This record gives sequence, structure tokens and C-alpha cells, in this order.
Amino acid sequence: MIPAAPASVQHTPPSRWQTAWRDAVRDPRQLLAMLGLEQLAAQLSDHAAQQFPLRVPRGFIARMRPGDPADPLLRQVLPVLDEDRIVPGFALDAVGDGLARRGGGLIHKYQGRALLIATGSCAVHCRYCFRRHYPYAEDTAAAGGWRQALALLAADTSIHEVILSGGDPLSLADHKLAELTDVLRTLPHIRRLRIHTRLPVVLPERVDTGLLDWLGTLPWPLTVVIHANHAHEFDASVDRALAALRATGAVLLNQAVLLRGVNDTVDALAALCERGFAAGVLPYYLHQLDRVAGAAHFEVDDATALALHAALSARLSGYLVPRLVREIPGHPGKTALHRL
Repeated sequence: MIPAAPASVQHTPPSRWQTAWRDAVRDPRQLLAMLGLEQLAAQLSDHAAQQFPLRVPRGFIARMRPGDPADPLLRQVLPVLDEDRIVPGFALDAVGDGLARRGGGLIHKYQGRALLIATGSCAVHCRYCFRRHYPYAEDTAAAGGWRQALALLAADTSIHEVILSGGDPLSLADHKLAELTDVLRTLPHIRRLRIHTRLPVVLPERVDTGLLDWLGTLPWPLTVVIHANHAHEFDASVDRALAALRATGAVLLNQAVLLRGVNDTVDALAALCERGFAAGVLPYYLHQLDRVAGAAHFEVDDATALALHAALSARLSGYLVPRLVREIPGHPGKTALHRL
């Protein structure tokens, strides 16, 4: 049984990261005004913003280039009319999450590992998000104190690795995360923990003393997979957050998505890989776009993707080159693009 968090924890004042979270910009026109790009208002989609609201922390906005309508960070978050197009082949569930749902926020696709949809909350709403249509209201693992998900994990001793995803799992308070790991410790077949998170990049304030203390108590080898798509997403605050995560003993990996108008040049990809590595993060995956409804304008065709990856491989040392992959529903793992 999971103990309730102490009242003293439940009623503490908001931390710095929670305050920054609440101060995120949610109005697309306000975002454009902050960047001196009011002329782009005609490209906004109110419908897209209603269906999948804008949310972007001010620290991330500070890394955007004022006056640049092609800024690669802005393009990732701005709801535009292109999202309203209905494009054949683009669906609400692009990666087959629905077929792999086991209840209680547990998704079990791959042998030996299971993913927990810890929460539906994110600090930033990326317009290409493959879970932008996910039914979070009915299926998150933290709901009900993790009980259903943990019961399913306890019953399946073939699962050796737990992956915390979402939404963003680090949007949960430290005591909620501790509730989960306190019970995971009682499952001897769990050998590894992985956290998929964008917060150290878009809201580096999240990597604070409380989070680091929790990470330092974990008994398993820990991998933190961050998500950055462009070198401009890194700054000194992100570097500090990543250094603090590494100091806990975590292995840091980056997975990016190949996005038209964001990072679909060799120069942009090389800069991303090198900048991430300078911050202590090893390139892991470069994903072909998951074909989720509303994101077709980001797609890069396979021939171009393969050519970019070949050029990247020729330019960089092998350990700096991420694997170019696609997720195909029903396949036993990520599929390398050259094998398609």
C-alpha cells in the first residue's frame, strides 16, 4: 500500500520551478508580441490552439530570436493554420499506443520494458507531439496513487525496466515521484529506471535540490532521456541542470525529431549533436516524424532524411550520430530507417 504524503509536504509553498511553470505564456498573440512578430498573427489557428493549447515557459521564449519568423524554437510551439489540414495517413494515434494500453496508465509494447504515462501535463506543448490526442483524463498512472499500474507491473515478472513518460513525468511533485519509486523498490524483477523528460531543457528550474535528492536515493541504474531538437534550446541554465543530473550518476541521452523548418539541414543536426554532447548528453535517436494529425507540415520525406543522416555520419564521429528511426505500430522496437 502506498502511504499518503505528509501534510507538511502537501501544503508547502510553490517552488521556483512551479512558479515558472504557472507563469508560462498561453496566448499565441502574446507570444508573437513578445518577439516583435505581430505580423504572423494571420497564420495562427484559433482552432488548433483550442484543441491543443499553447504553453511555453518564458525561459524557453528567451532563447528565441526576436523578429525572426523562421525561428526554430518558435516553429515548434506556435499553433498555425497548417495544423487544420486533414492529411491522409495522419491519425490521432500515430504510434499504436491505444493497442498497447494495459490500464492504469501502463503501456506495454516491447519485451522486458513497460512505459508509465505518469501524467498528461507538460511544461511546453510541442505542436508535433505524437500524444497530443492521447486520452490523459482517463489513463494516467499517477491517478489513484499509481495502484493499478503497480499491480500490473507486480504481476508481470518479465518486465525489467520501467520507463516514466507522459506528458512529462517531472511535472509531478517530488513526493508523487517518491510514492512510485518507494513501491517499485518492492518489485525485485525491476532492474532499471528510465525517465523521458523535456523539462531540463524547457524548464531547467525543475532540476532543483528536491528532485536531485530523490534521484540520489534510487537503487537502480538510471537513464534520463531528454528531448532537444535544435542547438538553440541549450543555454547556461540548461547546462547547469544537465550537469546536476549527471552528478547523480544518471546516463543522459537525447532523442530528437527530424522536423521540417526546424532541424532539417546537416548544419542544424550537427550543431545539435555537438552542443548536446558539450552539455554531457549523448545523441540517441533521431526520429522520423510520428504521423499524428495536425503535424503533417513538419514531415521530412524518407529520402531526404536518409541523405541528411548519411551526411551527418560523414561529418561527425560515430558516437555523435544518433540512430535514424521510426516507430511502427506493432513492431517489437524502433525500426532503423535504412531497413524500411
